[in-house]
Amino acid sequence: MLDTILTILESTGLAKLAADPVVLVKTLIMYVIVGVLAYLAIAKKFEPLLLLPIAFGMLLANLPGAEMMHMELFLGEKLDIVKVIQEGGLLDYLYLGVKLGIYPSLIFIGIGAMTDFTPLIANPISLLIGAGAQTGVFVAFTGALLLGFVPEAAAAIGIIGGADGPTAILVTKSLAPVPLGPIAIAAYSYMALIPMIQPPFMKLLTTKRERAIVMTNLRSVSRLEKVVFPFVTTVVVCLIIPDAAPLVGCLMFGNLLNVCGVTDRLSKTAQNELINIVTIFLGVTVGATASAESFLSIGTLSIIALGLCAFAISTCGGILTAKLLNLLTGGKINPLIGSAGVSAVPMAARVAQVVGQKENPSNFLLMHAMGPNVAGVIGSAVAAGVFLSWFA
Repeated sequence: MLDTILTILESTGLAKLAADPVVLVKTLIMYVIVGVLAYLAIAKKFEPLLLLPIAFGMLLANLPGAEMMHMELFLGEKLDIVKVIQEGGLLDYLYLGVKLGIYPSLIFIGIGAMTDFTPLIANPISLLIGAGAQTGVFVAFTGALLLGFVPEAAAAIGIIGGADGPTAILVTKSLAPVPLGPIAIAAYSYMALIPMIQPPFMKLLTTKRERAIVMTNLRSVSRLEKVVFPFVTTVVVCLIIPDAAPLVGCLMFGNLLNVCGVTDRLSKTAQNELINIVTIFLGVTVGATASAESFLSIGTLSIIALGLCAFAISTCGGILTAKLLNLLTGGKINPLIGSAGVSAVPMAARVAQVVGQKENPSNFLLMHAMGPNVAGVIGSAVAAGVFLSWFA
């Protein structure tokens, strides 16, 4: 009887933690990180739909003895799905959606269905601002190479600058799956912190006079233009960068469901049930990749620092591009909308609106900022396609 009790006690998670002080300390640190992410999601409402599932996934991954996630099954040169089914658990099965690139593409269908591309269609020059806001992606990629990261990992780190979580996850799972947890957490955390990160750069790079510029109303866009836009964008982008087809194609398909006027049920499903279900699976399984062994390292700190630099440089790139266009158009473009060139829709556009109204209460920049904002979604997908074509 005593032997049975001892065996049970030795199999507990507490016994496993007590047996190795290093594991105990690392696990406690991970629990603190889980607590911080949960606090940001619940108390501060920073990207709660993704930060909360990611936080709980991290908790599950760091329960001693639970072994709910087995990343070793996914790190070989070739994925053995039969082995995953035979030896894996629930989270391993759900993680197949990440590894096979299913979840990011499905989320892009939902994003497309919720996105209004009218400001971009009405003002195509916004594409240039969205392109300028991808500067941070390639600067961070170069910086990661200089710090010793392999090109595949450097590409995954650089894509954080696009401020697009699903895109970052797709690139990372394809090129460098080991740091998936840190990269996803960095991407979504910086997206959530946009109201804190962007305004200092917006004020630094613009004058009071520029911030007060009032832009003219956008022209009306016909239904035909809205319907044609997804087809044209898909063909043009994917003919130039075929590797961007999964993301751009799904984004445009979702948007077509919304604008065509005959698939309301499908559009509502994409905007609600589909994206919500996939977000739960994606968040929990991505969080579950962040075990203490893989997350607590110098490499993780480097990823977080480089991700912040990428995000800041992308913000600056969009603003400087908008400033240049303002000069070329004779002062008709408020440079603040350049900050919305990152693809965090619609938060980045709202920040541009708030900062602009502080300088000029009668200024309404939201719709103008939405043009670069949705252009940034396309731009980050294109940047991902470039990296995938180079290294995949």
